[in-house]
Amino acid sequence: MQITLDLPENLYQRLIHTAEATQQSLETILLRTIQQGSPPNWQDIPPEFQTDIAALDRLNDEDLWTIARSHLDETDLERYDDLLDRNSSGTLTPNEQLELQHQRQTAERFMLSKAQAIVILRWRGHNIMEGTSKNRFANG
Repeated sequence: MQITLDLPENLYQRLIHTAEATQQSLETILLRTIQQGSPPNWQDIPPEFQTDIAALDRLNDEDLWTIARSHLDETDLERYDDLLDRNSSGTLTPNEQLELQHQRQTAERFMLSKAQAIVILRWRGHNIMEGTSKNRFANG
């Protein structure tokens, strides 16, 4: 697919200089810039999490902030740590091994969701470090 895009002169010059300095085509530089500037592709994560992560693209900013600011339950974290310690010492029962596997998957899903929510918010123009919800694409 081909598109036409008007770029500010200073941005165009930076891209041209980058292309020349790296001995790559302007098209290659533009494609890499677009790819690197967009949220990570959720298809690059383990398949068991893809549906949950893909759904984040459709959430509004308020819901994404809720995910980004969320925390795991302290009791669950303590139980997870206990199971990890006991797993290291080889003292888990078969039921506890299943529980550890479930806890690990829950923790991984949580961290991937939180990280993706933060990346999407940042890509949408929010200042993550300050925790503000000012969108750089908003009018005014």
